[in-house]
Amino acid sequence: MNTTLSEQQSLQLRRLLETGLPLTSRPFQALAEQIDASEQQVLDQVRHWQEQGLFRRVGLVVNHRALGFAANAMLVLDVPDALVDEVGRRLGQAPGISLCYQRPRRLPQWQYNLFCMIQGRQRDRVEAQVQALLEEHWLSDLPHQLLFSTHLFKQCGGRYAIPAGVAIDG
Repeated sequence: MNTTLSEQQSLQLRRLLETGLPLTSRPFQALAEQIDASEQQVLDQVRHWQEQGLFRRVGLVVNHRALGFAANAMLVLDVPDALVDEVGRRLGQAPGISLCYQRPRRLPQWQYNLFCMIQGRQRDRVEAQVQALLEEHWLSDLPHQLLFSTHLFKQCGGRYAIPAGVAIDG
C-alpha cells in the first residue's frame, strides 16, 4: 500500500487543515476520508510537515461567548523596557490570563507595550481580578487601561494553501 499522499491529496489536506480539525474523536480519520486516503497517510504527512518546520503547533480557537464568557478584556500596560520581559513572563503565567504579549509603543498616541487578555463571565469580576493581579505583582502604579470587548469578530488560523479554483498568475 502506498504510504505517501499524491500532490493533489496533499494540497487538499493542507486546505482542510487550515479550516480546522473536525470535531470528532478521530479527526485525522475524518480528514483522510475526505481526501480518499488512510488515516496513517494523513498522520504521516502531518508529521512530515512538522519535521520540515511548516508548522510548530496545532492551536485551538475557543468561542468564549458561547461558553458564557462575555466580559472579555485586554489589560494594556506601559511597562519600562528593562522590566517588560520579566513582567510579561509573570503575568503570562498568572491564573486567568489567557494571552500575554509585548508590542511596540506607538507614541505619542499609544504608550502601552504589554497586552494581557482576560476572559470572564461578569465585568465586575474581571475588574476585580485585574485589580488583584496588579496589586499582587506590584504594577498598580504603572500606566494601564482595561479595554473590554464590544464586538466579536470571527477568529481563524492563517490561510496559506491556494483555494481550489484560483488561478496563479506568474
